[in-house]
Parts: sequence; structure tokens; C-alpha cells
Amino acid sequence: MNINATLFVQMAVFFVGAWITMKFIWPPLNRAIEERQKKIADGLAAADRGEHALEEAKKEGASIEAAARAQSQVIVAQGEKRGQAIIEEAKAQAQVEADKIIAAARAQAAQEVQSARDALRDQVAQLAVSGASQILGKEVDASAHQQLLDQLKAKL
Repeated sequence: MNINATLFVQMAVFFVGAWITMKFIWPPLNRAIEERQKKIADGLAAADRGEHALEEAKKEGASIEAAARAQSQVIVAQGEKRGQAIIEEAKAQAQVEADKIIAAARAQAAQEVQSARDALRDQVAQLAVSGASQILGKEVDASAHQQLLDQLKAKL
């Protein structure tokens, strides 16, 4: 056989093989490669979206935590303020009670002083009647001179 004929047959076989490869083998192979590339690209995009969502969730969690801390500080401050108000209210109420007790004690003391003065006046009047009866040498009737004794008590 001739080299030229073999060369043409080999070229024909090569082109038929290339044509069959390009017609039937390359398209499914290219589709598989493209699908694989698409899956990889989708996976990378999903990973990026996941990282972005994670960052957003962390930021949102931090802001919620900061808001909760601020709110807890406000609640604690309100509690302390309310506690101080209750203490001040209790002090004011205790002061009012103390003033009432002091006023009652003063009134009672004034009443006791007045009753002691009245008793002292009665004793002085009795002593005066007794002294007058001894000076006069006779018994003085206290009921007869009651008006005079009342005037004497008023002067004392």
C-alpha cells in the first residue's frame, strides 16, 4: 500500500473520529463541566450569602444585647430611684409620727403641769385657811368663804 493512500485513510479516520468526538462526546462532557461549574459557583455564592447573613445576625444580636443592657440599666436606675423615694417617704412619715408623739407628750406635760398647779393652788388655799384659822383662833368655814378662796386660787 502506498504511503499517500495510508495517509489519506488515516486522515479520514482521524477526521471521522474527531467529528464523532465533537458531535457525541464533547457536548455531554461540556454540559457536565458547565453543570459542575454552576454548582460550584452556586455553592460559593451561597457561602458568601451565609457569611453575610451571619455577620448581619451578629450585628443584630449585638444591637439587641446593647438595647437589653441599656434597658436593664434604666430599670435598675428606676428601682434605685423608687427605693430612695420609699426611704424618703418613710422618713417623712416617721417625722410626722414623731411630731405627733412630741405634740401629744407636750400636751400631756402641759396638762400635768396645769393639774399640778391646780393641786398646788388647792393646797395653798387649804394652808391659807388653816393659817387664818390659827391666827384668828377659831375655825374658818371654807364653804362659807368659797368665793373668797376661789379668788385667792385665781391670783396664785
